[in-house]
Amino acid sequence: MSRHHVVIIGSGFGGLFAAKALKKADVDVTIIARTSHHLFQPLLYQVATGILSDSEIAPSTREILKNQSNATVLLGLVEDIDTENKVVHWRNHNREMTTNYDSLIVAAGAGQSYFGNDQFATYAPGMKTIDDALELRARIFGAFELAELETNPAEIEKLLTFVVVGAGPTGVEMAGQIRELASHTLRKDFRNFDPRKARVILVDGAPHPLPPFGPELGEATRKSLEKLDVEMLMDTIVTDIDPEQVTVKNLKDGSEQVIPSVCKVWAAGVQGSPLGKIVAEKTGAELDRAGRVVVNPDLTAGNAQDVFIVGDLMFVPGVPGVAQGAIQSARFVADIIKSRIAGVAPKKEKFEYFDKGSMATISKFQAVMKMGKFKATGFIAWLAWCFLHLLYIAGFKAQLSTLLRWMISFLSNGRSARTTTNQQMVGRLALEQLGAGSSGKLLVNEMEETAAEDTEANPA
Repeated sequence: MSRHHVVIIGSGFGGLFAAKALKKADVDVTIIARTSHHLFQPLLYQVATGILSDSEIAPSTREILKNQSNATVLLGLVEDIDTENKVVHWRNHNREMTTNYDSLIVAAGAGQSYFGNDQFATYAPGMKTIDDALELRARIFGAFELAELETNPAEIEKLLTFVVVGAGPTGVEMAGQIRELASHTLRKDFRNFDPRKARVILVDGAPHPLPPFGPELGEATRKSLEKLDVEMLMDTIVTDIDPEQVTVKNLKDGSEQVIPSVCKVWAAGVQGSPLGKIVAEKTGAELDRAGRVVVNPDLTAGNAQDVFIVGDLMFVPGVPGVAQGAIQSARFVADIIKSRIAGVAPKKEKFEYFDKGSMATISKFQAVMKMGKFKATGFIAWLAWCFLHLLYIAGFKAQLSTLLRWMISFLSNGRSARTTTNQQMVGRLALEQLGAGSSGKLLVNEMEETAAEDTEANPA
């Protein structure tokens, strides 16, 4: 008889830690992921601002699991799940594939939410993938390059006005790093303008930055950002974005303001993977407003006792969408599966999240930390942030490389990952325009054939 087959969708914290937790189990594990890497998402903003390269926070999933003999990694995009016959339908470019499972762990994560205004993504990329970070790096550094060529003061000001939407940890970290980039790293690099005159504006509908951290730490964050010259528009929402400006509305008095800006960053809101909707339809589970699956106490979905949801795609009251939520839920599900195979009771039948605290950096040597009732700000919080983030980066090589890059950046204000390309700038939008199956068509040269056929059928 074949061994119990566990299929895991996704290679983020949830997927990777579930696979690792099943290393010594009497099971075969297959990971199907749309990327070949495991992404350490909390440090994406450092890739976007030139501190780290993508390889430091996105090591190969195959390399991480190369010594786990019961684990197989497959590169592909999951398009459907047949829960009745226990089959996952996926594809790699134009090649359609199917994989059977005995237990399924869906760790597909979440993407950026634009709250019904998906057109904003064209002008304000999110911060969820390596592609996002590299595109933002090209946009940020590209804005300075264009300003060097400009002679109109109004155009220079527009190019050097950076708007960050969302004052959660990602938004605060991004705003702080753009400010430091302009004030320190680039201050001597240009001749026709002073980079220190760049404006960084942080926009959020909450009354203070970092709403989950509470008013006290939120106010401390505000003061730290103000010292950096980050402008804050709190109690303010974005109503429109176009190529050259952002329109915002104050929630208190209803007044609107137009901010000329070429480079925008979206760091507000999350939306569950489209797989969440598929799982909900097949299992009878509900979705929350963000498209996350409302799971059972044992993290199964609806009436399917062999389908588990972990990480950012699951909705459990009180569990935030952070790495620890994914890690703990993955380990819990792995224990459930191992217990079922062994015919014994699991350690816990109901998932209970242990809050290990929240952290966010503001700038070099400045951070905030909340662990239960304990709160800290400044250098101590920053050291704790550095240690814990370094600890969770996968692989010793990536940890050592990240530490060296941090030393360069923190001690000299230098940033060694400043290379940008036009491909990074336009690649995401080009692929979106070509369609979901475009990569396969491009590889086999179907795009030119299709274009030729269209020309013959509809000559000018």
